[in-house]
Amino acid sequence: MKVIITGGAGFLGTLLARALLEQGTLRGAPIDQLVLADLVESRDEALRADARVQCRAGDLLEQLPVLMGEPVDAVFHLASAVSAECESDFNLGLRSNLDTTRALLDACRQQAERGGNAPLFFFSSSVAVYGSDPALPLPSAVEDHTLPTPQSSYGIHKFVCEQLVADYTRKAYIDGRCARLMTVSVRPGRPNGAASSFLSGIVREPLADMEAVCPVDLDTAVALASPATTIAGIVAVAEASREDFGGRTALNLPALTVTVREMLAALQAVVGDDVMQRVRFERNEAVERIVGGWPARFHSERAQALGLRADVDFRSVIEQYMRDHAPTSTH
Repeated sequence: MKVIITGGAGFLGTLLARALLEQGTLRGAPIDQLVLADLVESRDEALRADARVQCRAGDLLEQLPVLMGEPVDAVFHLASAVSAECESDFNLGLRSNLDTTRALLDACRQQAERGGNAPLFFFSSSVAVYGSDPALPLPSAVEDHTLPTPQSSYGIHKFVCEQLVADYTRKAYIDGRCARLMTVSVRPGRPNGAASSFLSGIVREPLADMEAVCPVDLDTAVALASPATTIAGIVAVAEASREDFGGRTALNLPALTVTVREMLAALQAVVGDDVMQRVRFERNEAVERIVGGWPARFHSERAQALGLRADVDFRSVIEQYMRDHAPTSTH
């Protein structure tokens, strides 16, 4: 089986690659080849040393003819321009998210029309497809059947791509699966261009004896998932039968609902009071508007039917990060 992960050098792409290789199979078939496609090559030495792994670096849209030049069995499409990037650079968002996704879908379609198999196609969507529209305000908790009304370019892109995946699935060009990921926290590394980046930074930076900026009100509620819970959700959705997945519409992964105040209280409980001195509060109206427009509470019955559950609490999320990334803080 040949599997492609777009965004394969990124944080989630790397974790997904590790999980698939450790599992060794996908939907009962052995994984013989795992292609990690991204703007840069993966820096994960263990992945690069695995004989099953190939790295493809460069603009995804430009490298598709080579990337999809041979039959592919499964595609995990994680690559995307993130929320704040899409707001600041409209053309970047359109090209990276809409144009590239459609080109990737068409490459899969061409494979099917040539008589090849219709690849499994996992699309990484987002809670950003939801927003409070004047004509259709958000309910207190989002259900699987809640109508998406995106309020950002990023959310619009994700929702459009969900519909494309559904239609290509209807036409039997792919076996499409869309899952809406919660904000992943805690992410290692440096802040990125996502409006939600601070939801990792206010934990990660203080643990490394660095200052972090919190741009929103402390009582802002958010929907989060740890990296491990997110990867488990992606794999479960990909492994599910067509019947168990249920229809062609996107599935909401489970969410841990927590306020920023509760996140910081959990951090304080784990490492002590001094950590709060490293968090500076500096309101950013643009970030506040984007993040505050996303729903914070979910009832994800379809995901639960696949055996998926949200993280128990944010303290366990912090402890997972500390186990996996060995923070250098002495506190």
